[in-house]
Amino acid sequence: MKRAVFILLVVQTFCFSQFDEVKLLQDKLIHEELTGSNVAMVYKEGKTIFFNIQNSGKVGDRNISNQSYKPYKETLFPIWSMSKPITTVATMILIERGVIKLNDPVSLYIPTLKNMNCESENGIRPCAKEIKIIDLLTHRSGLGYYGNKGYGYGYTNTIRYNTLEEFANDLSDIVLKFEPGSGYFYGINQAVLGRVIEVASKQTFYKFLKKELFDPLEMSETKFYLTEADRSRFQPLFINTGALKGFTFELNELSYQESSQAYFGGEGLVSTLGDYSNFCKMLLNGGTYNGKKIISQNSINLMTKKYSDSYPSEEYADTRKLGFYYGFSLFVLDNPEIDGTGSSKGIFGWSGYHNTHFWIDPEKNLFVIFLSRSRQSVSNIDTQKEFRRAVYKALE
Repeated sequence: MKRAVFILLVVQTFCFSQFDEVKLLQDKLIHEELTGSNVAMVYKEGKTIFFNIQNSGKVGDRNISNQSYKPYKETLFPIWSMSKPITTVATMILIERGVIKLNDPVSLYIPTLKNMNCESENGIRPCAKEIKIIDLLTHRSGLGYYGNKGYGYGYTNTIRYNTLEEFANDLSDIVLKFEPGSGYFYGINQAVLGRVIEVASKQTFYKFLKKELFDPLEMSETKFYLTEADRSRFQPLFINTGALKGFTFELNELSYQESSQAYFGGEGLVSTLGDYSNFCKMLLNGGTYNGKKIISQNSINLMTKKYSDSYPSEEYADTRKLGFYYGFSLFVLDNPEIDGTGSSKGIFGWSGYHNTHFWIDPEKNLFVIFLSRSRQSVSNIDTQKEFRRAVYKALE
């Protein structure tokens, strides 16, 4: 009986045969040691048209479980930067209510960010402008991920910081990469927005998310911490960096302790495929989920508007996102010919540090989610691009 259960869990698939190339890609990522077990789904016109769990069966890995298979509860993944679109939506809720404004100086909520210094050709100088809310949303604040203080300072570190207030108060000495609003530079912006939301809403960032997003979207598994029971279904990290190779829980980087209130909105959440699919359903449906309005279509339009171009127009943009532009922590496909995957113009989404990604396709009324947990030093496979290619080929 145990053997039968194991075989069932190695590959769980619900799909039509045209998605065989997607399944082969999932298997290829395991075979070429780019991920461990992984899961993918395609949702189109109100139903799941493809779902596949590809388990590696390797020592140290865990089989991914799906809520459909009782008594197994869904696997939890650290979604890292896929937290950012969630924080963006939370910000838009407050903007729609008039509680905060796009052009508000961030110092209205975090006074330590009022008098910042900027890098320049002539060295460090006082910034001429203040960081605005829109600069955080668009990664045009000049705040990076490591800063001049080095690792752990002004970085989203749940060991150093126990609250977002502590984190925000440690940012005043960071030197901005450039004048706020003058360029794209990926960084800690959504973590700062989490603190803005705390101050503006007069509650912790997690309480705000739970009330305004997670409860209405039925995302009960999405949170900033892991209980002891949760850790038994937390996916291990597959690491392949040359010197290190294998599955581990020793390199989590974030502590996920229940006692911590350092709720980092750019990278701190854990979630499941089921939960994140509800978030995607809301975005695909113009900001509404099961008849409950979360944000308006106008807000989604603002989120997907062009604020920064792709590389090389933006020096610090992702070199793999040619043909895309950047909205509010969302990549948006502007030139499908340059991308060359058959994707629709206007698809938008984001990705996470441990090899996760999603995208929404308003034209074809679909979304795609891929979850795994891995880090590798070098890869000649652009996982996101190959997924786009495989999915749109299947839809031809």
